[in-house]
Amino acid sequence: MRKMIVAGNWKMNTTLPEGQKLAEELTSLLSNYTGEKDIIIAPPFTHLHAIGNVIAKSPIHLSAQNCASEESGAYTGEVAPSMIAATGAQYVILGHSERREYFEESDEILLRKTQLTLKNKLKPIFCIGEQLTQRESEQHEATVKKQLEETVFKLSKSDFQQIILAYEPVWAIGTGKVATPEQAQEMHAFIRQLIRDKFDENTAENMSILYGGSCKPANAAELFGQQDVDGGLIGGASLKADDFYAIINA
Repeated sequence: MRKMIVAGNWKMNTTLPEGQKLAEELTSLLSNYTGEKDIIIAPPFTHLHAIGNVIAKSPIHLSAQNCASEESGAYTGEVAPSMIAATGAQYVILGHSERREYFEESDEILLRKTQLTLKNKLKPIFCIGEQLTQRESEQHEATVKKQLEETVFKLSKSDFQQIILAYEPVWAIGTGKVATPEQAQEMHAFIRQLIRDKFDENTAENMSILYGGSCKPANAAELFGQQDVDGGLIGGASLKADDFYAIINA
């Protein structure tokens, strides 16, 4: 049975002291947590080890926001999956729309990152989704299908089963817009059917597919209540402990 997951992507926000304070607030709020959702936070690289210590005895798991596409070497400024694993992190966000758009990460690079992440026993949270022009021209399904076919659908079934997918309608990230619950469900069901067609029923039914795109305490319950929405990849709302806690409990 697939898991419900709430993952908070802090992006390029918080200094280390601010991040530690936020993690401490979350740990306190979750001290008596008895829910069944997996909880993940993804602070900046510079925070991983310290925040890992803060959340060590809590139900919160640690993720990086990205990783290098090479194992080691002369790649100034890059952070290898093995380095991330050594901090105690268990997850890595890959393919986020901001990485695709601002840093021009190709499907080829994202596949290589995914393979290296899995090699280092980390779980990828792999993002897919369409731009507004693609949605308006009714190319959203074809766009997402191509993103899957050129990346994680090239993995073996056993490797694919280790990942978490996150559907991001890019037009709803940081804009205040949000896909309706019906739009989210439609795309998540479409993605699950693609998995069913590529692999099998069991793989499709056990794949957690998160929704990412302006998910807030006010709309989380309705989004999470959809049959094929298995939680959320949360941006801005994960930077406020009370808001993130409310989404976890949605």
